[in-house]
Amino acid sequence: MTAKTMIVAGIMSGTSADGVDIALVRITPGRSRRGVARPSLTLLAHEGFPYPAPLRRAVLAAMNAASTSTAELARLHWRLGLEYSEAVSKTLKRHRVKLDLIGCHGQTLYHQARPTAYAGRSFACTWQAGEASALVAALGVPVVSNFRPADMLAGGQGAPLVPLLDYVLFADAKRGRVLQNIGGIANLTAIPAAADPAAVIAFDTGPGNMVMDTLSQELFGQRYDRNGALAARGVVLAAVLAAELRGAYFHLKPPRTAGREQFGREYAAKFLAACQRKSGKSEDALATATALTAESIAQSYKQFVHRKMKGAAVDYIVSGGGAR
Repeated sequence: MTAKTMIVAGIMSGTSADGVDIALVRITPGRSRRGVARPSLTLLAHEGFPYPAPLRRAVLAAMNAASTSTAELARLHWRLGLEYSEAVSKTLKRHRVKLDLIGCHGQTLYHQARPTAYAGRSFACTWQAGEASALVAALGVPVVSNFRPADMLAGGQGAPLVPLLDYVLFADAKRGRVLQNIGGIANLTAIPAAADPAAVIAFDTGPGNMVMDTLSQELFGQRYDRNGALAARGVVLAAVLAAELRGAYFHLKPPRTAGREQFGREYAAKFLAACQRKSGKSEDALATATALTAESIAQSYKQFVHRKMKGAAVDYIVSGGGAR
């Protein structure tokens, strides 16, 4: 079958659970290089839609929940499908294009990257909510979903998912490239100079905005610390930061992946308690959470990436909400 140019709507809702992003992209087939197709990608439009407050509360309550009901999960799964459908429909009204395909990641509610015993078997698993059939019914185009389960069943850890695209867009014959995303969780893709796809390194470095956002909500009633203004009024609690960076996750060798199971509500509560034992100032706790994200990124690069870049010049490219 001959490849053709397609217009695709990509739908993403990440572990920050702050809303839905829609990207309309024209994908034009290109030549293969080192066994990887190098298509041309043109961003036609991007729109972001915050979750309505009741939906965001439901998503956050379901993430890594100790207990919930089957009815609650079924309703949330369908409600997210409707939210995605409405977001794409609104985007298409603003930007008149004809879609060929939709890619829908879904909302991760649980991610277990390493095998754990359950019902007589040991296995890894992941679950993204959001009924894809709602998109098909509303928009009448094919929908591709279940990206993370497919990756895990092919032998991956289900995260990060972006390394192949990073390689296609950023691989360079002379310069190393590191693509650092800071979302709810922070992840990097490291591409040594003149590397083939097998040499790409990718893993979750640790918390991105997740701990900061939780403390912003808990301590200041704000969804996030805009421009880091609150954290800037505090000081980093060095002893707390050093203790956290000795945690087991930060010393796991790649591949590794993280989510709210590692850095969600429970972790944030313990982190805050450790900060409050050292300081009664809320801004200090938030400053220390901010430093935890930055230092864990730097530590990950030093431990697991630096030597593999083989002395070449390296461009370190940061994206995601945490880049702000």
